[in-house]
Amino acid sequence: MTGAGSPDDLQREAAKLRKINAALMSRVERSMDQQFNAFSLFETAIALDHQVRERTRQLRDALHSIETANKDLFRAKQQAEAASSLKSSVLISVTHDLLQPLNAARLTLSTLADEVSSDRGTAMVGQVDHSLATLEDLLRSLLEIAKLDAGALRPDMRPILLSSLFEPLEREFAPIAARRGLSLRICPCSVAVVSDAMMLRRILQNLLANALRYTRQGGVVMGCRRGPGADRVRIEVYDTGPGIPGPQQEAIFLEFQRGQPSAEDQAGFGLGLSIVRRFANALNHEVGLASRMDHGSTFRLALDRADPAAVLPDPHPAEHVEHDFGGLEGAKILLIENDLATADAMVSLLEKWGCDVVATVSTTDALLRLSALGAIPETIIADLHLEGDESGLAAIRDIRQFLGREVPAMIVTADYSDDAAREASQSGLEILTKPVRPAELRALLSFLLS
Repeated sequence: MTGAGSPDDLQREAAKLRKINAALMSRVERSMDQQFNAFSLFETAIALDHQVRERTRQLRDALHSIETANKDLFRAKQQAEAASSLKSSVLISVTHDLLQPLNAARLTLSTLADEVSSDRGTAMVGQVDHSLATLEDLLRSLLEIAKLDAGALRPDMRPILLSSLFEPLEREFAPIAARRGLSLRICPCSVAVVSDAMMLRRILQNLLANALRYTRQGGVVMGCRRGPGADRVRIEVYDTGPGIPGPQQEAIFLEFQRGQPSAEDQAGFGLGLSIVRRFANALNHEVGLASRMDHGSTFRLALDRADPAAVLPDPHPAEHVEHDFGGLEGAKILLIENDLATADAMVSLLEKWGCDVVATVSTTDALLRLSALGAIPETIIADLHLEGDESGLAAIRDIRQFLGREVPAMIVTADYSDDAAREASQSGLEILTKPVRPAELRALLSFLLS
């Protein structure tokens, strides 16, 4: 007989409780595992958050360092540009000031040449003239480089005929080639190109001068040919010089890189080809070089072709300057020049030609002298930049108003800027740049007086 408290009931109850306990323990264990996993995830999230914060801080510090470095680089760039601008401005100013005494020296030397009678004296005058010409070429080259660096020399791109450059260059360099026993042939060319006439002429001048300087025998040829491409033309200057070694072919376009000149010439300053490269870059022309040792070199300049019909006529065509002019005897000339050395040299030269010269230093001085003399000059020669801010252009205008007539006049200046040339042209005045060449001065005076 079994009852509620029988052993079988107790066993069944115990088994039931064990099952319930096992289920509860399993549930507790699963709950603990879940809590442990959640805690692990929480710890991982906190660790990742710390890492993100650290990486963010490192990135912020890196960005700050980059920003600081950029500011330093910007300041350094500004300082470098300011230093370069100052260097160019100082060089332009110094070169302008040096051209003044050089102009006086060359004018004085021209007067002195007629006073020297002995062969030895004539030879010495020639040596001095050559040295002054060399110094003038150096100053002009430095001035061109400084103006390019300062951004003061901007190309005036327009269609031009190569013949308008080739023919004057042949007249200019033929005597130089003849003195050195070399042949020079500049092939006629009717092609039109897009370029700046002044800068392209300077490029070709430097290429011809460089070729003649380093050629000992044979000669130099300049011409043009098609290409590369249908819309391009190539100007070539070929010489029979010693050639240029391959490793040096790029270096010769740097400043102050010189080769071995011919026996008849002195070494240049190593600026000619540097100016060629700088001008070509400013004009977007391509410069190339092919050379073989002991066979010679060919410099190539590639530029865009233009329609010859698009070439505008030159309002002031260049004419060949002769060296013998008359008609200056007794000519009354008013000179306005504040540099005393230049004024003295100019007066001496003009008086040697038989001119009657009144030398003044300013507009006020000129008006006082003219009032006292009661004379009317036949021609006015004025420096562009006088004392203070006074301009020779204004001086000529005021004197013309005072005299009541358009007296022929010219400007002489050591200012090679485009602005100076443009201002003189707008005033209808001819301009000569210092150092003034006596033959050019005499030719222009004869033209004005006629």
